Amino acid sequence: MTDLRDRRGRPLRDLRVSVTDRCNFRCRYCMPREVFGADFPFLPRDQILSFEEITRVVRGLHPRGLRKLRLTGGEPLLRSGLPTLVSMLHEMPDLEIALTTNGTLLAAQAADLAAAGLNRITVSLDSTDDAVFRAMNDADVPVAQVLAGIEAAAQAGLAPIKINAVVRRGVNDHTIVDLARHFHGSGHVVRFIEFMDVGASNGWRLDEVVPGREIVRMIDAALPLEPIEPAYRGEVARRWRYRDGGGEVGVITSVSQPFCGDCTRARLSAEGSLYTCLFATSGTDLRTLLRQGDTAALEQKLDAIWSAREDRYSELRSEQTAGLASGKIEMSYIGG
Repeated sequence: MTDLRDRRGRPLRDLRVSVTDRCNFRCRYCMPREVFGADFPFLPRDQILSFEEITRVVRGLHPRGLRKLRLTGGEPLLRSGLPTLVSMLHEMPDLEIALTTNGTLLAAQAADLAAAGLNRITVSLDSTDDAVFRAMNDADVPVAQVLAGIEAAAQAGLAPIKINAVVRRGVNDHTIVDLARHFHGSGHVVRFIEFMDVGASNGWRLDEVVPGREIVRMIDAALPLEPIEPAYRGEVARRWRYRDGGGEVGVITSVSQPFCGDCTRARLSAEGSLYTCLFATSGTDLRTLLRQGDTAALEQKLDAIWSAREDRYSELRSEQTAGLASGKIEMSYIGG
C-alpha cells in the first residue's frame, strides 16, 4: 500500500497514543490542580481503548506509512500492564516504539519495558533544582526520584534518553544551564521546549515564553554550541552539539518558529479519538468503529481522515502573534 498524504503532501509517519488520561503530576502548563482536582471526571475504564483496540489502529496505519509510535498519557506508566501493549506492538516490523513519561514510576518498570521491545524513552524533567522541580510538578515529587528512573532506563538499555524540559520565564529559566550541565557528557539529549498552549490551558501568556534562540544563547555562553542538521524529515527539535564533544541539546520552537510545514504526526486519545494536529481540540471517533468490529470501515476512515488533513495551527497562530500580544486578537483553534 502506498503512503498516505494529506492535502499539503505530508505523509503520516508518527502517531502519539495516549494510554490513559490520568497523571500523578499537576504541572501548571498541562494539568493545573484547579482544573484537574479531586473531583475531576477522568474516563471510566470501559471508555478507554483496550490494548487490542490500540493495536488494531496501529495495524491499520502501519501499511499506510506509520513508522514511529509514541506512548503517552497523562502518565502512561499509570496504565497497568503496559509492557504487554509494547510486546503486541513490537510484532509489527519497522515500527519504532517510544514512550514519554514523567519518570516517577520508571525505575520499577524500565527493565520490563525494554524486554517487551520498547526502543526509546523520553523523560519530562523541567529542572534539576529540587525546589523548582517540586513547584512545577505541584505534587511534591523530588527530582531524585526522576533521576533514578533515568538511570534505571539507561541500565535497561534504553539509552540514549531524551530529556524534555518546558521552559517558563520567571519560573525555571534560571536553571536552564544547570540542566544542560547535568546531562553534558552523559550521552542523553536535553530538549528545551518553549512554553506553549498545551490543552488550551495557559491563557497565551506570551511574556512567559523564552524563545529558543535565547535558550541557545544562554547555554552557548557556558557550554559553546554549534548547529547540526535534522536527523530526519519532520524532526521537531532544532539540534545543537557541544563543541567539546559532550553531546547535544535541542530546542523545540513551536511558538517562535513553528514547524507545521513538515508535520507528520497524529495522535490517538485514550478514549479513541484520532486528532490530526497535536493542538486540536476535536477529533474523529474511532472507538465506535473499533467496537463494531468492521476492519474495512476502520481502514476507510483512516484513509479519509488523513487525506482530508490540512492543519497548520502553529503557523496560523504565529502569524497572529503580534496581534495576540497586543490583545487585539482572540485566538481559537483553527483547522480542528
